[in-house]
Amino acid sequence: MKYHVAVGARTFEVEVSGATVRIDGEAAEVQSIAVPRTPMRRVVIDGVAHTLAVLPDEAGWEIEHLGTRWMVEVIDERTRQLQELTGDGGASRKGGVIKAPMPGLVLVVEVEEGQTVEQGQGIIVLEAMKMENEIKAAGAGVVKAIHVKPGQVVEKGVLLIEIGEA
Repeated sequence: MKYHVAVGARTFEVEVSGATVRIDGEAAEVQSIAVPRTPMRRVVIDGVAHTLAVLPDEAGWEIEHLGTRWMVEVIDERTRQLQELTGDGGASRKGGVIKAPMPGLVLVVEVEEGQTVEQGQGIIVLEAMKMENEIKAAGAGVVKAIHVKPGQVVEKGVLLIEIGEA
């Protein structure tokens, strides 16, 4: 599985395959063991042990090691692709286009033309590989055009909905 891990201003590409972890292409053998009833994890990287405090945060994870703290955001490859296609994941925006992040079946169109939407509001539900995926507005605006209807099969990248500035 591939992840994009942001630590401060740096982003790393992390690929996990069993005990092998590749960080920006560089391989390491990693084991991670939770310390019961604590936020602590024992992490062994290429035979060197580290004890970390790992606390969930609404923006990701807060990790502390030897008195130093980092805010870490982890995004899996699928979520990153969805963000790139829908424009989600950045600062508050106005308007935009929403494209199908994957081939699938349109189950529900949750908005109407002329409707005002807020950033993060559900716009459309797309079924792909027997999973329902709610696609959300990347920014606030007014629905200008709806290019699909429930029951329609779409391919990846197809324009679904256009949202203009309010």
